Amino acid sequence: MLSRINTITFNGLETLDVDLQVQISSGLPNFIIVGLPDKAIAESRERVRAALQSLGLNLPAKRIVINLAPADLFKEGSHFDLPIALGILVVMNVVPAAALSNYLVLGELGLDGSILPINGILPAAVHARKRQMGLICPAASGSEALWSGLSDIVAAPKLIDLINHLQNKITLPAPQKIPAAKSADFLDMSDVKGQESAKKALEVAAAGGHNLLMVGPPGSGKSMLAARLPGILPPLTPDEALETGMIHSIAGELRDGRICSERPFRAPHHNASTPALVGGGRKAQPGEISLAHNGVLFLDELPEFNRPTLEALRQPLENGYVSISRVNAHTTYPASFQLIAAMNPCRCGNLGDPRLACSRAPLCAQEYQSKISGPLLDRIDIRIEVPAVSPWDLAGVKKGETSEVIRARVIAARKIQAERLRRLGVVGFYTNAGLKGALLEEIAALDNDAQTLLISFAKRRGLSARAYHRTLRLARTIADLQNESKILKMHVAEALSYRHDLSSGSK
Repeated sequence: MLSRINTITFNGLETLDVDLQVQISSGLPNFIIVGLPDKAIAESRERVRAALQSLGLNLPAKRIVINLAPADLFKEGSHFDLPIALGILVVMNVVPAAALSNYLVLGELGLDGSILPINGILPAAVHARKRQMGLICPAASGSEALWSGLSDIVAAPKLIDLINHLQNKITLPAPQKIPAAKSADFLDMSDVKGQESAKKALEVAAAGGHNLLMVGPPGSGKSMLAARLPGILPPLTPDEALETGMIHSIAGELRDGRICSERPFRAPHHNASTPALVGGGRKAQPGEISLAHNGVLFLDELPEFNRPTLEALRQPLENGYVSISRVNAHTTYPASFQLIAAMNPCRCGNLGDPRLACSRAPLCAQEYQSKISGPLLDRIDIRIEVPAVSPWDLAGVKKGETSEVIRARVIAARKIQAERLRRLGVVGFYTNAGLKGALLEEIAALDNDAQTLLISFAKRRGLSARAYHRTLRLARTIADLQNESKILKMHVAEALSYRHDLSSGSK
């Protein structure tokens, strides 16, 4: 007496097939789960037993063995409850095996027989669609599963309802797609008085997906500017929204079955641990940098973060993904995010302010800025100074451009980049920040005057090869914002002006 149910386990975003086999045989009453289950799966025995008893069904007084194949693959998660229960019901001839043969099954059981929502339904539904299978899942997760494009979804609120559906006694209603969630009203850039150069740098960063560091005294508006970046970024493309939604689904961040159409904006506190920022822990969960995939990671008070935590950002910033190694697994998450950081020039924040002179300058600045390594700074395209705004300027300066006006220019620049890459047959990214190698040389070719200026600056300031190429990408974005097909000397000059030197306080 053997039954088989199709289910999955997760390794990061990767979904791995699991053949769940149930055998009931004669022998001393026992309930055994084998195949490297974690503690949550081992506890399924009691949840399944109680759920069946709530329906008036008792487990057979026989030997019940649940095998999770392949046996050498570690499995974890409470979503094995429902496939285990259905496998037992098939062997007991309560549910026909044919009704489940072409379905992927996931769900956690309550003691009263309810089917509870779980994390990871969206990537599971994408996997089911690729395998041309249907999906059986909790009712609360049905709307989320629809975003995968899968149509054959059975979303059941209770185990008894699912049994009756599989026995053709009732037909469960199809889940309804809930419209994509939109962020609350964006903070508007017109609220920021003054800081015109910082606003322009933020626009360039948004247009090309460039990393940005703002340096300035407390109260100069660094956090205020960063908080208004989401309002000038273009919405997610459908492919980006699905990919980002899958990460948030694994992390349990989706609400009410909605994926978000706006780019994520994550702002962890500076006491965040390395696993919290880059991912990890017992289940290798995605960290803040993966939750910010296709969006923005804002690190305020950058030097206050733990040094090893900041150094862990170097690989994701360069490659667009993060690798998490555990004893029994190696997990990779996408982490293509735009880093926006802010910091004071020194610990007290008064360096360079004639009214509040730093009492320990320049040692205070050197100690504070040394917490950020050169290789990490080298991966930041734009480094600008954000000076304090005087009360007279605040009272006299009129409101500037709105976020809507700036966003229109950003979207136009990104369209230019996407169309250029499409003509060249390039897929996988949409912004200048991702240009590399021969593609960068072709797209960001310079004329003689611009090349001479860049080489002269690189020799004088000792730019690394990485910084040189990042300057090319930045100049390409500035030209795109001005709808120029060629990169001119003035575009390179503006790109070089965004390389504020922390150590000397000059450009």
